[in-house]
Amino acid sequence: MAFTLIVGALAVVFDTTVVSVALNGLARELDAPLSTIQWVSTGYLLAMFVTMPIAGWAQSRLGGKRLWIAALGIFLLGSILCALAWNAAALIAFRVVQGVGGGIMMPLMITLTMQAAKGRNIGRVMAAVTLPASLGPILGPVLGGLILHLADWHWLFLVNVPFCAVGAWLARRNLPEDRPAPDSPRARLDVIGLFLLSPGVAAVIYGLSRVEGSAGFAAAEVLVPLVGGLALVGGFTAWALTRTTTGALVDLRLFRHRALGSAAGLGFLAGITLYGAMLLLPLYFQQVRGRDALGAGLLLIPQGVGVLCSRTLAGKYTDRLGPRRVALAGFAIAAAATVPFACATADTGEVLLMAALFVRGVGLGAATIALTGAAYIGLAHREIPDAGIITRVSQQIGGSVGTAAVAVILQHTTADAHTPGAVADGFGVAFGWSVAFTAIAVPLCLLLPGRPTAASDGHRSKARADAR
Repeated sequence: MAFTLIVGALAVVFDTTVVSVALNGLARELDAPLSTIQWVSTGYLLAMFVTMPIAGWAQSRLGGKRLWIAALGIFLLGSILCALAWNAAALIAFRVVQGVGGGIMMPLMITLTMQAAKGRNIGRVMAAVTLPASLGPILGPVLGGLILHLADWHWLFLVNVPFCAVGAWLARRNLPEDRPAPDSPRARLDVIGLFLLSPGVAAVIYGLSRVEGSAGFAAAEVLVPLVGGLALVGGFTAWALTRTTTGALVDLRLFRHRALGSAAGLGFLAGITLYGAMLLLPLYFQQVRGRDALGAGLLLIPQGVGVLCSRTLAGKYTDRLGPRRVALAGFAIAAAATVPFACATADTGEVLLMAALFVRGVGLGAATIALTGAAYIGLAHREIPDAGIITRVSQQIGGSVGTAAVAVILQHTTADAHTPGAVADGFGVAFGWSVAFTAIAVPLCLLLPGRPTAASDGHRSKARADAR
């Protein structure tokens, strides 16, 4: 099942990383300013966030297998339409179609796998199902560069077609039939919750995405959507906590499980750590080291390799020692491996920095697998879809906060830098903040579940009995 889901999910992960390195080329080919082309990525991400909260409800109505194939079909349709786009506006609109499919697929992939695992070997399961996220940063930028070198921009989207087609064929063959029984009560869509949560999260993400190109958090184009989005999310929280007879769009009462609550909070910090550095690192290699976009992407490969290499051991030790120790070690390693960038000068050897990136990837991979696995400990079968949405959204919002915060810090530290050394010093301060954000998570890892016990095994057995 994990392999079947991974094949389809690779289209979503590669699409995100491939397109991100091609924005300058798209602006030139479609004769549009970069501020407009930026919506090729922004529109896609916003569509994902608007759609993500309905994945749990849609699964209860259609069943996981049918929903997965339908979402793959939507993503395939969006990819073909993107390849046929005749101008920037059409490309942005068709990217929104892709985002609708991707917003359902990403939480559904983990939900289906965790429901099939029934609480067993959570660490190993997460090591398998997070493979696309590990491969994306390694292969995506290189694949995008090769496509633009050998062919035109249309192939950035046509490359998704074989993944979607093979993924749908494998899903029809391998995913279990889980269509709801005809006489089972139909889950009702929480329309009020939908109109509060989806635009609320999208507005928060949009506001944070505008920080880098504006005057900071105080700018109206940042503050208005950010405050409005937070108000909508707060309204949804109040609405969801009062829903006792009929279900809310996302069951926030699941935060009573300490494992899920602590994993979601740490996932927020992990998003800050991961995405904030994803903004800093390519810019550092381009502005301080003088590399072009493809060269910077190649220099980032060691971090992706480190994430990939840590998966198996992190999953094994999460099952043996519990997520607490693995996450604590992962965040500590990631923080220590970021220090060389905070202390680097324009003359620091790239071999040292690439070695630090590899170690940083090992730490981030271990922390991510431990956190994602911890979120599902002790949950019943029916609670897994909402838990998947909660963890996914918390990490993505953390990523947006991290990107915005680091962008503001970097703007202030490099605003008056006119020499390579001054620019390097400005990046050093920004990397220092990244180290601090990562270090905050280390003591908070003590809130995660520890070594598995007989009691927790019994809880998982009860959850499996509930599922049956």
